[in-house]
Amino acid sequence: MQEYEDLKKLVAEIESDINKADGGNKAAGTRVRKQMQMIKQAAQAVRNRVLEIRTTEP
Repeated sequence: MQEYEDLKKLVAEIESDINKADGGNKAAGTRVRKQMQMIKQAAQAVRNRVLEIRTTEP
């Protein structure tokens, strides 16, 4: 499922910024918040895809 692969990629990309934000880097914190919004949208795409698969199965 491509939507899930996209979600995993987004989560992997955010790791370094999370570590920087945890260390007090305010710019990294801003990037984390923006990336988390993208992760939220990707998670919703996965949910929608699962529902689509479930409803199309006989």
